[in-house]
Amino acid sequence: MTASPRGWHMPPEFDHPLTIAEYERLPEDTEHRWELQEGSLVMSPSPRPRHALAAAELRGQLKPQLPAGLYGLPDIDINLELFPVNGPGQVRRPDLVVVDKAAYERADGEGTLLRASEVRLVVEVVSPGSVRMDNLTKRGEYADAGISHYWIIDVNEPVSLVECHLAGEFGYQDNGGVTGVFTTSVPFPVRIDLNALIRPT
Repeated sequence: MTASPRGWHMPPEFDHPLTIAEYERLPEDTEHRWELQEGSLVMSPSPRPRHALAAAELRGQLKPQLPAGLYGLPDIDINLELFPVNGPGQVRRPDLVVVDKAAYERADGEGTLLRASEVRLVVEVVSPGSVRMDNLTKRGEYADAGISHYWIIDVNEPVSLVECHLAGEFGYQDNGGVTGVFTTSVPFPVRIDLNALIRPT
């Protein structure tokens, strides 16, 4: 999307479902978070303080552990590539994604969205109003989009992380959720202090 000095007061009106190319041409909205659901613009609620803190702290913990050539990008649009190019677009805006440097440079250079096929890891921090969306709807969409790894973080105490990974025709399988300290070796070695996401030292 192109830059705009002001956010939209109301979403633009369209007489047809938007394609990805049409969505990419919309002016940037600095006041609201939008997603594209089967071609229709849908506004996401603004994050509450705990959600925002957890997302920021997660990125802070993750950044020094990322292997060279990987970027952790917060709050960014992803083209899920679920429909033909000229069909209705499906765009989600996760709290954090990890992509290769080459994917970032491609999207930045072209002025287009990151693609699901370029995403190594997608992370959603659950809000009170997004429990079903993050645990069911987006879980299904990210699996259908072929994103190999999906983390779902619930910031209700005790803070927990459900690690999902693609398992062929079965979609995502998960670890049942962990609390305290989360460690994994895929898609890269990482250790996350979950309690520190809401109580940084």
